[in-house]
Amino acid sequence: MAVLRGVVDWLDERFPIKSLYKKHFTEYHVPKNLNLMYVFGVLALVLMANQLLTGIWLAMSYEPSPEKAFASIQYIMRDLPYGWLIRYLHTTGASALFIVLYFHVLRSLLYGSYQKPRELVWLFGMTLYFVIMIEGFLGYLLPWGQMSYWGAQVITSIFGSIPVVGTSLQEWVRGGYFVSGVTLKRFYALHVIAFPLLLLLLVFLHLSTLRHVGSNNPAGIDIKKHRDQNGVPLDTIPFAPYFVSKEVLAIGVFLFLFCIVVFFFPTMGGYFLEKANLEPANRLQTPEHIAALWYFTPFYAMLRAVTFSLFGLDAKFLGALVMVSAVVVPFALPWLDKSPVKSIRYKGRLSKLFLMLFCLSFVLLGVVGSLPVSALSTGIAQLCSLLYFAYFLLMPWYSRYETTLPVPERVQ
Repeated sequence: MAVLRGVVDWLDERFPIKSLYKKHFTEYHVPKNLNLMYVFGVLALVLMANQLLTGIWLAMSYEPSPEKAFASIQYIMRDLPYGWLIRYLHTTGASALFIVLYFHVLRSLLYGSYQKPRELVWLFGMTLYFVIMIEGFLGYLLPWGQMSYWGAQVITSIFGSIPVVGTSLQEWVRGGYFVSGVTLKRFYALHVIAFPLLLLLLVFLHLSTLRHVGSNNPAGIDIKKHRDQNGVPLDTIPFAPYFVSKEVLAIGVFLFLFCIVVFFFPTMGGYFLEKANLEPANRLQTPEHIAALWYFTPFYAMLRAVTFSLFGLDAKFLGALVMVSAVVVPFALPWLDKSPVKSIRYKGRLSKLFLMLFCLSFVLLGVVGSLPVSALSTGIAQLCSLLYFAYFLLMPWYSRYETTLPVPERVQ
């Protein structure tokens, strides 16, 4: 211990390690009523670190060319020592990251974590989610399997539906008239260099703004109103060691479940790793059913839900517009919610009803988005798309005029 203390003192003389630890851990206070829903943020950080480290390891053996990409994946899985484990950690980590992010967003919706003064926290968080979606799509092509190739072919074709500039934009994205080796190299460069750097920046901004304004709590109470003689909010606890110990326990339980999936159910029946991707890409053979990865299926269902033309715009472009709008409209949530309270505990019945319908519609969209196109699946997707947007677009009305419950002054 004396040696360790000496090393820390030596470092502190040259770098403010002690003051940083106090500022961000022992002297940083969080509400004492934080529940299980507040651990998904740190779980997302753990999974992003997993994606970064395993991605670097995979990049060492991956060949970004149409002739060698699929074979290099097989080499990683079959011949590289523990290569199968590294890849399963990466593929399972991608799906786990989206699961954690969806619960993280749900917590924000439940407790109003997007309201004043946390608008920037929400905006940076939603931007982070949007970039993670793009990062996931970029990595979707890299295995160069049947579903990767044709899925990328379908998604990039959306750019061609844009009026006037669509064809040129589609060729620019693909680097040609169709998905090819040029597309693969572009996506590879963006996937392993450009977007990881952008993600690191966004994580820093998201956490910095959160540290500045402080964490929300399940009751939506402003804990800064009541302080002791030292200026410390009364209804808080030090982040370390109290809440950190809870996060460590949550990480341990999560990693246990995560490893069960990695070792025993890495493909999850084709949802985490599609069966069609076990075959190399074939430009001359289109799969019978092209489906997006499960975490894209809600938005893919919205894309397919539009089956009509309007004002001279074809269904493909309108579907793409609906899909993009579904990702963009949550950015406006801090200004759409007119409720005088934050937490769903004290909001009225309409807010609870619309939030329940929103969650149900999102799950159903994910289900129908993975199914082949049919009249029934299209009808369900259209109805669920309306419910999805109704949650946001009608919020200024139902959140303003509903009857809310009184919020306690202190955390109870």
